[in-house]
Amino acid sequence: MASTDPKKIAEVRDVHRLERIGAHSHIRGLGLDDALDARMISQGMVGQNGARRAAGVILSMIQEEKIAGRAVLIAGQPGTGKTAIAMGMAKALGEDTPFTMLAGSEIFSLEMSKTEALTQAFRRSIGIRIREEAEIIEGEVVEIEIERPANGQAATFGKMTLKTTEMETMYDLGQKMIETIQKEGIAAGDIITIDKSSGKISLLGRSFARSRDYDAMGPQTRFVQCPEGELQKRKEVVHTVNLHEIDVINSRQQGFLALFAGDTGEIKSEVREQIDAKVAEWREEGKADIVPGVLFIDEVHMLDIECFSFLNRALEADSSPIVIMATNRGITNIRGTDYKSPHGIPLDLLDRMLIISTQPYSQREIRKIIDIRAE
Repeated sequence: MASTDPKKIAEVRDVHRLERIGAHSHIRGLGLDDALDARMISQGMVGQNGARRAAGVILSMIQEEKIAGRAVLIAGQPGTGKTAIAMGMAKALGEDTPFTMLAGSEIFSLEMSKTEALTQAFRRSIGIRIREEAEIIEGEVVEIEIERPANGQAATFGKMTLKTTEMETMYDLGQKMIETIQKEGIAAGDIITIDKSSGKISLLGRSFARSRDYDAMGPQTRFVQCPEGELQKRKEVVHTVNLHEIDVINSRQQGFLALFAGDTGEIKSEVREQIDAKVAEWREEGKADIVPGVLFIDEVHMLDIECFSFLNRALEADSSPIVIMATNRGITNIRGTDYKSPHGIPLDLLDRMLIISTQPYSQREIRKIIDIRAE
């Protein structure tokens, strides 16, 4: 069993991150080869070769940052994979690219104005990668002694010896650490890291030196080399949050609890301005990067003329996300006016759009999609 490659086990574990299974959760990218030609079945995408190739060209424009002030419109009949292409584009941009999905009719909710709903959607789609240095202790557990009181209460005192290849140190344990150690089942021979600021203990795996200790080890046991150098290290930690989360945390008395309560309401523009200034400051200091995400607006013909004028303005902002819209209408009235226009979108906004059209799937392609979903 010791011959199992520990890297492989690590990868398998990470694939099943907690993701809700939705209609498009099988899509991992656009499935294009290096020449941007669509492979017939790849990365969960089937068929739609022309549309996927067009999306690939737009994607390379995005990566070369040549798409400022433009939006993408995916037009086609219902059920022709418009959302799938938008998902594929978001996935191809990178794992931590924020992807916000919005239906055109959702903007007309009673709780907040249309522009506020759109602003929140825009800010949800702009990620910020924040870098910070953390001090950690990383080493192999040599022994753990926990003194258990005779009266059956929780243990409050213990000692743990950690070592690297070069040094060995004994640490005193408090009640909280002891609880974590017991909960995680950490024993001698495990390699752990302790975050000094939060006291969080993470188990990396068992030491290779102990791989012969027991015959009966499950296949999920990971073996790790004993760390080298000093026990205390500095490590760079990267978090990705989106601007809307920062807005919410700063605009409410109960702070980040509002994120879970879902009660965000309208956020004052002063709060947003302060946050934008702070983020700009972080960027200059090199503490943070901006990750423009993807905002996908489905049924865009449901928006009215005020929303379109807001979009026109918002697309020009320097940190605007990539806006992808989808519609299945032909020539129809722009909502809120008597003018007719293609897709119900004003002509000045249409001029800024790169339009991808999708074709209906053939029976064979639908069959393939169902096969992939069934798997």
